[in-house]
Amino acid sequence: MPDRRPERQAAARAAVAAHGVDALLVTHLPNVRYLTGFTGTAALLLLTRDRAVLVSDFRYESQAAQEVGTSAGVEIDRHSAWDRLARVMSAAGVGSVGVEAAVLTLHDAERLAGIPRLRVVPTDGLIERLRASKTPEEVAAIQAAARLAQEALAAVLPGIRVGHSELEIAARLEEALRRRGSEWHPFQTIVASGPRSALPHARTTTRAVAQGEWLLLDFGAQVDGYCADLTRTVLVGARADARQRAVYDTVRAAQSRALAGVQAGMSGREADALARDLIAARGFGDAFGHSLGHGLGLEVHEAPRLSATAGDPLPPHAVVTIEPGIYLPGWGGVRLEDDVYLGPDGPVCLSDNRTELVELMRE
Repeated sequence: MPDRRPERQAAARAAVAAHGVDALLVTHLPNVRYLTGFTGTAALLLLTRDRAVLVSDFRYESQAAQEVGTSAGVEIDRHSAWDRLARVMSAAGVGSVGVEAAVLTLHDAERLAGIPRLRVVPTDGLIERLRASKTPEEVAAIQAAARLAQEALAAVLPGIRVGHSELEIAARLEEALRRRGSEWHPFQTIVASGPRSALPHARTTTRAVAQGEWLLLDFGAQVDGYCADLTRTVLVGARADARQRAVYDTVRAAQSRALAGVQAGMSGREADALARDLIAARGFGDAFGHSLGHGLGLEVHEAPRLSATAGDPLPPHAVVTIEPGIYLPGWGGVRLEDDVYLGPDGPVCLSDNRTELVELMRE
C-alpha cells in the first residue's frame, strides 16, 4: 500500500503558504492522523515549510515512534506538550502560525498567545478540504466498513421481535459489529421505534417495540480508521398499511433518484434537490428537514455537504452519504442511508443499497 503522507503534507504546505504564515499547527486529531498516521488522543503537529514535528506525551512515546515513522519528527514531553511546542517553534524560527480555528479551544489559544512575538492566524478547513477527495485505499476501507456493517445487520434483524427494547436491539447490533471487526462505533447507534422514529437523531431508550411499528436503525462501522454510515427502517410484527407503504416508497424513490444522479462537480445544493424535489412533489416536503448527506472518511461527518444551502461543488473522489427521510411527529419516520463514491465514471454505491421494505414477522 503506498505511503500517502508525503504527498498529503506537500499539499498541506501549499495551502499553508497561501495564508502567508511560517507554519500550521494541527490540533484536530483526524487531521493529525491523516498527515502522520498517529492514532493517539494527545498530539500537536507543527507543519513548517520543510518539516513536520509531532509533540505528544509519555503515554505515546512508543506508539508515536512506531506509527509516525519517518513522516515527522517526534517530540515527547513528560510535563507540558505546549511548552515543548513553544521550544520547537522557537528553534524552527516560526514567527507566524496558522491554527485550526474550528477546533482550537480558547484555553489553547491563550497558551499560544503567551508565546512571545508569535503571530497567530486563524484558518478554516485547510486539511479537511484535502481529505474530501479519497484515494483508492481510503475508498476500499470505507467499503470494507460498509460490508461489515451490512453483515452485522443481517445477523441481527431476524431475531428482532415485538417487545424487544431499543437498547437491547442496539446492544445486539453493536456486539455483531465488534465481533465482525469494527474498530469502534463511529457514532452512538440510533435505534428508534414507533413515534420516536420521527426523531432524526433519536436517543436510544428502554422503550419496547410494539406490533406494527417502524424501527429505525442508524449505525456504522470503522475499518482502518475509516467510517461507514448506514440507516435502514423496518416494520416489526405486521404488514405495512397504506400510509406506511406510501411514506416508505417515497423515501426509497427519493434515495434511488439521488443515488443515480449525484455527480462530482454538481453543487451540494443540486445534489440535495435530487431527493428533496421528489419528496416535496409527493406532499412531504415539510417532513424532510435535514440535509441529504455528508462526506465520510476518518470522521463520520466531514466535507463535503449535500444540503439546500451548500453551493460548493462536490469534489471528485469524495465519499458521501445519501440519506433522505420523512418524519411525521406522533406517527413515526423513515430514513434510508447508503454510502456513495463519486468516481470519474459516475456514482458507485459502496454499501449494498438493500432498501426493499422489510416486514419482520414472527414465523
